Amino acid sequence: MSKSRRNIATASPNEPTRKQGTAFAQKELLCVVTGQTKSGKSIIASHEAMKPLTVGMIPGVEFYRIWGSDTSVELPCDGTPPTQPQYFPPKNGFRFGMFSLPPATSAKAPTDKTQQASSQQVPTSAQLEEMEQKLPGLIRLLEPDHPGMHTSDSVDFDVVIFGEIVLELDDGAEIVLKAGDCVIQNGTRHAWHNRSSQRCVVAFSLVGAQREHTT
Repeated sequence: MSKSRRNIATASPNEPTRKQGTAFAQKELLCVVTGQTKSGKSIIASHEAMKPLTVGMIPGVEFYRIWGSDTSVELPCDGTPPTQPQYFPPKNGFRFGMFSLPPATSAKAPTDKTQQASSQQVPTSAQLEEMEQKLPGLIRLLEPDHPGMHTSDSVDFDVVIFGEIVLELDDGAEIVLKAGDCVIQNGTRHAWHNRSSQRCVVAFSLVGAQREHTT
């Protein structure tokens, strides 16, 4: 893919286009929310810069909880944000957001489980509390013995919008995804890894689903 196709659109027509390597490091990301008045007129309800959430347990990772609802949305809507108390949606709910992973410190993640476990520090009570406050419910799905692995009752639509990322599934199955690639995640156990030399940004939509548990 050529560099011209990977350029990120600027927030304003008057803002000069930045080089690909610094776009997400410097660019202010905006979220525009539309709505309708009581008369049915379409309006811009809000136009604000998005500020990422960061937590001490996962240094360098940025989360954007942009939009979501726990129920089906009724229209017309005036653009008021629905409630989304948990990070993942319940059945019939949805979430929209982004996350970014910093570049890896080595070209390849440790494959030895002992080495991998030793690099993981036990989180403090303050870190756990911060995690639950900013990203409620996420930590309950993260597997302590397999860093980053998690399974949610949702269908996830993931799109890589900058950089490169590795999707890991069961039995060590992996696939490398680059800008423009997408994933339809059907409630599968997975983890994300950035083994490149630059930050990676992924946009996602999560649709809550019902899982039939087998015995």
